[in-house]
Amino acid sequence: LYFIIYFFMIIWLASYPKSGNTWVRTIINQIIFNDVKSKNEVFDNLSRIRRYPSKADIVGLPQISNTSGFTKGQKREIIDFTVKYWKKSQENINKNNKTNILKTHNMLCNINLDGLDYPFTNLENTLGVIHIVRDPRNIVTSAKNHFSLTTEKESVEMICDNYNWTGFTNNEIPQLLSSWGNHYNSWKKFPKNNLLIKYEDLVSDFKKEILKIINYLSNYFEYKISDKEIEEIERNTSFENFKELENVGKFNENTINEITGEKKTFFNLGPHNNWKKILKKESINKIETQFNNEMSELGYL
Repeated sequence: LYFIIYFFMIIWLASYPKSGNTWVRTIINQIIFNDVKSKNEVFDNLSRIRRYPSKADIVGLPQISNTSGFTKGQKREIIDFTVKYWKKSQENINKNNKTNILKTHNMLCNINLDGLDYPFTNLENTLGVIHIVRDPRNIVTSAKNHFSLTTEKESVEMICDNYNWTGFTNNEIPQLLSSWGNHYNSWKKFPKNNLLIKYEDLVSDFKKEILKIINYLSNYFEYKISDKEIEEIERNTSFENFKELENVGKFNENTINEITGEKKTFFNLGPHNNWKKILKKESINKIETQFNNEMSELGYL
């Protein structure tokens, strides 16, 4: 099957961290570029779907030394500069006259600075969103590892924090995560071309979910894909293959432990992460209480 490209805007791969964004990104990278990989090459050219915002997007960001940690004022300066540059940077991206797929963990927010509103994106720059969600109880352990948190309690507090910004520890561009519930609700409201993918559904029925993604993308990209290639993509993007490739150095997007300088494991537990066996009762209660409506809506409760 062949399709014609009509649109030149951004499609977001949006998710709270550790929800399966890299998995979906790797799948889509093979689909839209007609480039089904071998098991050993699945991370090759993954940068064709890159993270936003990155340092290339926010031009002129204040250079602040963080050798002793950022002060509150310094963080505010970097955040405000980034927020004010969202619109301009996305306009610059769309000048390439392509349908651009970008990964983001930023929530879909609107921030008021000095009496002016600065939305994360708008309908002039955004064509749609593939919104990936995961049970927040299974994010706790992965987030603890990824963000170098020392306790389960800290990880739960991070997921529940309505004012949570990331990006400073590794000297990256800041992103507003907010809480898991606020993040989910924000992208749920994007008004057009909004595809929801649940991590758990990808695990339980890969083919059904990948067909949803293929059908969605067929409106904006020209490609052909066979049942055999879908099976190959499923094998190539298995958690076991991801972990094996990371172990031999073929994945290069790990974050760094600021204390030891060592790379942190990116593919930690994956589908083997079972909150029922791992989390303390107080952690489960806090998450289920704060996000009762959202988790019920998604079928997690």
